[in-house]
Amino acid sequence: MPEPTVVLVPLLNPNEPESRLAAIHAPDGTRVHAGQPLVTLETTKSSVEVVAEADGYIAGLRATVGDRLRAGERLCWLAGSREWRAPQVESSAGESPVPEGLRLTAPALALARTAGIDLGRLPTGPLITEAQVRELLAGSSVDASQATDRRMIVYGGGGHGKSVIEAARATGHFEVVGVVDDGLARGSAVVGVPILGGGEILPELLAQGLRLAANAVGGIGDARSRITVFHRLIQAGFACPAIVHPTAFVEPSAVVSAGVQVFPHAYVGSEAEIGFGSIVNTSAVVSHDCRLAAYANVSPGALLAGGVTLGEAALIGMGVTVNLGVAIGDGARVGNSAVVKKDVPAGGIVRAGAIWPEKDAERT
Repeated sequence: MPEPTVVLVPLLNPNEPESRLAAIHAPDGTRVHAGQPLVTLETTKSSVEVVAEADGYIAGLRATVGDRLRAGERLCWLAGSREWRAPQVESSAGESPVPEGLRLTAPALALARTAGIDLGRLPTGPLITEAQVRELLAGSSVDASQATDRRMIVYGGGGHGKSVIEAARATGHFEVVGVVDDGLARGSAVVGVPILGGGEILPELLAQGLRLAANAVGGIGDARSRITVFHRLIQAGFACPAIVHPTAFVEPSAVVSAGVQVFPHAYVGSEAEIGFGSIVNTSAVVSHDCRLAAYANVSPGALLAGGVTLGEAALIGMGVTVNLGVAIGDGARVGNSAVVKKDVPAGGIVRAGAIWPEKDAERT
């Protein structure tokens, strides 16, 4: 009997690593023929049917309609026999198997195992992403709300680092004892806080009893640098508590995740959700029911109307206005003073001062 064929989730759009499962045409156990549609996937720009490359039986299709699937992940197998059973997610020798019903991306699984997370703690049903595992780690390394030792290090001594230090001090909850920076000389200082060294000293600081850290790498030009610092801090064993400046106003019904920074005179509205590691900068407005995914960055003076959605690592420039209910995709960048009237796709760029879509400028 031939070996089962793995069916992978295709990359439909280089700017959108994930697609939505819009329809299932061949459920688990179905006999299919080469060229027969298996599922329909959708992105913001296209809808594509994934077809069978050969005859066989669908096995191991655990996704459900509405799930977000990442390109390169296994969708299912095409087996030569109806009796063939798909294995659980493969594990190396000594690794615990993935519990029945647990669905998570390959990067999420790798991070969870590296960090020693008990997979049984993770919820079954929805697809768990790497970002969700990072958020769990940030909250589980140390319960920042219960920690009695309020000493904190700040990773990054640039301009954003100065703002983070001042905000942390202003809360009255944290004592900033040092700055970690890979480019500044050890022994120098940033707004009176000594530079302790580069990232290589994180284990030493942890051994000294320090457990709290703030990520002060702004990542305006490239969010990957900010994300990398979160990885280093979390993997080293530090927790990243939220920092909310006392002059900012966060409605009681809003949800502010770990690692979030809310700066002076910013506003976060009713039932808004601010995802892990996001920034709501000085005088920015995040109105009611907005949803910010991990690492979103809302620059000073930006205005998000109600129900706006920002994807992971989306960047909103200074003075931007985003209209009611608009969705900004993962990694999209909106330049300073732009006006956004309709959705921006993942990876999209809106020029500074533009009206989006740009054809709308001709009507105003």
